[in-house]
Amino acid sequence: MSRFEILDMQKPVGERLGFEPAEVKKLSFGELIKKIGPGIILTGIVIGPGNITTSAMMGSNYGYDMLWLLIPIILMGITFTLTSYRISILTGMPVLHAIRHYFGGAAAAFCGVALFLSCFFFTLGNVTGTGAGMNLIFGFDWRIGSLIMLAVLAFCYLTKGVYSKVEKGIMICIFGMIIAFFATLVSTGGPNGGEMIRGLTHPTLPEGSLNTALAYISTNAAVTAGIYGTYLGLEKKWKREDLFNGAMRADAILHIVTVVLISGAIVLVGAIVLNPEGIAIKAPAQLGDLLKPFLGNAAPIVMGIAIIGAGFSSLLGNTQRGVVLLNAGLDKEIGLESKPVKILCLACLAVATAICFSYGGSPTQLIYIANIATSVATPVAGLFMVLIIWKAELFRGTKTPVLLQVMMTICYLFALYMTLNALIKTQIPNLISIFKG
Repeated sequence: MSRFEILDMQKPVGERLGFEPAEVKKLSFGELIKKIGPGIILTGIVIGPGNITTSAMMGSNYGYDMLWLLIPIILMGITFTLTSYRISILTGMPVLHAIRHYFGGAAAAFCGVALFLSCFFFTLGNVTGTGAGMNLIFGFDWRIGSLIMLAVLAFCYLTKGVYSKVEKGIMICIFGMIIAFFATLVSTGGPNGGEMIRGLTHPTLPEGSLNTALAYISTNAAVTAGIYGTYLGLEKKWKREDLFNGAMRADAILHIVTVVLISGAIVLVGAIVLNPEGIAIKAPAQLGDLLKPFLGNAAPIVMGIAIIGAGFSSLLGNTQRGVVLLNAGLDKEIGLESKPVKILCLACLAVATAICFSYGGSPTQLIYIANIATSVATPVAGLFMVLIIWKAELFRGTKTPVLLQVMMTICYLFALYMTLNALIKTQIPNLISIFKG
């Protein structure tokens, strides 16, 4: 714990931080752009093959009916991230270390393991997804494609300057995906305005959609992203003033806006292109059909590149995320450049690859299963975040952010409700039947 300056919670916020929050000057747009970074990495982690597959499934299977999920996702994503950042700055510790401080080592370790497992399941989808992308482009077995991409990934892990490389590489992938899917929307004539508005304003869960809804929510708006953001902030060398000068707020908003722009566009493309034909996503080749209205026969290649880019950036960031959060829960080394973190990342990739290669079903099905499994993180770590954000001592001597406290509680309860519903009604029975079959 000595690597963090744990702040004295008995002091007013001004004395604790060394400045008065109300007196911090807001940054200009240009200055904010320089400060942004963790949010871009978080977006690259979230928009992996699992997100693309689940978004495509949602649009192809249910049309516009579940677009309303974008609204709670926006609220949850911003709330979880801002809560994480506020806890980190006001305590002087990243979130898992704050949990250790308030609730003890067992609670922190439990959260760290739960978050790690969530990330590990996500890695399964990413390993499979990169292979599916290679399959779309070259037509060979997805396992060979996965091995090629994993070799490139291992090289990245063993070189220096990981953070800056990840940040720049993911930024390129994100903007490429935004352009590809929005160009497809334009080429199809765009969505039906009336149907889109109805889908956004009339919440409904069609029969059999609960798993898809949970998978969509758990990848786009989980507490994992915000918690990891507090550790990425250390790599970005954020200062305490950045909580109050607009930098962290801008980073959180940029993260969720880019996530919604990409995943929402994929849902709309699925609704426009695949749903009218009654096409359900069951194999990687069908993902290529999403871009055919815009790219014709080149669609599978472009979609393959998009999936590889999404899978590679997500693999690079997500594997690190899982290891860092596990180590944080166990109070071990958390630096991205540290040897223990790199070794554990490679070990996780090796185990994940072995599991993926031994699975007999479609790679797209495995991506979907892995996406559902990521939902274990929010009910566990989110509870402790809710408890911390309601602590009066956190805001001693300053205005308490009641709206953030209330929103954090509501968002957590919504995520908990969705997770428990899916577990009890469909998720556990379906997973058992899949593995038995």
